[in-house]
Amino acid sequence: MKSYLVTGGAGFIGSTLCGRLLSQGHRVVILDNLDPYYDPAIKRFNLARLQALGQQRLTFIEGDLRRDADLDRTFAQGPFDLVIHLAAKAGVRPSIELPHEYNDVNVTGLLKVLEATRTRGPGRMIFASSSSVYGDGESRPLSEDLPADRPVSPYAASKRAGELYCHTWCHLYGMDITALRFFTVYGPAQRPEMAIHKFARLMTEGQEVPVFGDGQSSRDYSFIEDIVDGILAAADHLKGYQVFNLGGGRPVTLDYLVQALAKALDVNPRIVRYPAQPGDVSHTRASVEKARDLLGYRAETSIDAGLAAFVAWFKELKATR
Repeated sequence: MKSYLVTGGAGFIGSTLCGRLLSQGHRVVILDNLDPYYDPAIKRFNLARLQALGQQRLTFIEGDLRRDADLDRTFAQGPFDLVIHLAAKAGVRPSIELPHEYNDVNVTGLLKVLEATRTRGPGRMIFASSSSVYGDGESRPLSEDLPADRPVSPYAASKRAGELYCHTWCHLYGMDITALRFFTVYGPAQRPEMAIHKFARLMTEGQEVPVFGDGQSSRDYSFIEDIVDGILAAADHLKGYQVFNLGGGRPVTLDYLVQALAKALDVNPRIVRYPAQPGDVSHTRASVEKARDLLGYRAETSIDAGLAAFVAWFKELKATR
């Protein structure tokens, strides 16, 4: 049994990861402030599932990683074998309206966690970054050796800044930190403002489904269980500072996504088209060769299979509310 600290562990990626760790018999401590960016009841739903799974091996601390007292309470639960830092202000479009808040949580908050991990142990961390750091360049597929110096939203800039701080702490203090650039993660427990969850809610309520742009923009959708596989593989290969893409490697257009989701829900969507929005990138496609070769990462789940799993969870969630 190992002991893990997972910040943001009540959220989408975090709760799925914690479920996997608990099912493997490990001890998990979650630090999460249940940010009302989306309905905290969803996070409490996730936590209830984890508590039933983990029993005495799960500790939940409701707190803010920017507050020293909350970090002290959290690290007092140690020692930890690994810190997995997933907590962040998420979302490209809201970051344009609230850049200072995104910087405060995603950069200042990260620095607080880095320092606590350095001074109180274990000196080993996985940092959740984002494919948004690549900006809207023309190089496809996106590989880790691209500059990543042209972010097009404050959210993307905050994640790139986080990567640079992680590199600095590795250089100065000899920490082992891996930054993982996630590509559009989806699946059960997905946040409600993300496209698939939002579209599903609108479709099942008979409301209009807004499609921004011409529908030919594409995303490299990554199923949550594949992403968790990648996180755990990275945890087994920590050494110095490293960066890996974790994606599906198979881009899907927006139009295809909408129709495939409608089919999985067995509904006829009411699509309304709007101009593309600022801060969005046109296409993403991950180069996953580095993660495949060094971590043994494989993205096995097709978009149709992943959507079916999401729809099953979505119906369960609706039944509880």
